[in-house]
Amino acid sequence: MIGIAQMRTRFGREAAVLPDPVPAHPLLDGRREIGRGEYSVVIDKGDGERVYKIASSPADYFLYTADDRPRGRHFPRIYRDHGIIGRARSGYPLHLIEMERLYPLAEGSSAAEIAARLAAFYWSACEQWTQLGADMGRIALFHLTLNPLGVGESIEHALRALADFVEAYQVMPDILNPDNLMMRKDGTLVFSDPVFLG
Repeated sequence: MIGIAQMRTRFGREAAVLPDPVPAHPLLDGRREIGRGEYSVVIDKGDGERVYKIASSPADYFLYTADDRPRGRHFPRIYRDHGIIGRARSGYPLHLIEMERLYPLAEGSSAAEIAARLAAFYWSACEQWTQLGADMGRIALFHLTLNPLGVGESIEHALRALADFVEAYQVMPDILNPDNLMMRKDGTLVFSDPVFLG
């Protein structure tokens, strides 16, 4: 089984991070930035339990706030949408979301092993459907929902919920990047940021 470092090498691409500065905002002023991704910035709320996430991607915003978003054990707990606090260089609004604090996958953990298996299955399905071009990822995810993967019933249920969301919102899945799969303190795998705009 491949580990997190191998996932980054095998499935990853050059890391891109959101270039925008953190906007001035009463909830964020003086707080520490603890993470930055291609479409988001994570700010420590300071209570050890929650973070503020600044999301520039509409796909992420839908995933975190839509009434019909996937929910349950393997999706992040969202506490509040604090609204638009600025605009990214991309032109998209910067949304401020208060959510549970999640942690990077710990090498050798059960969550990391499941994430590596999912990435390998997903990559294999993508290779099978490459002739579909931009739709390849959505078809590959749907393909995963049809076949028992041996990763546990709750994960397979979460994959089906994610596939339904991807189809409903016409976004693209991204479960190859280990930064999009995180874990809670108790070791539960969470699909923290598994979508993007195609």
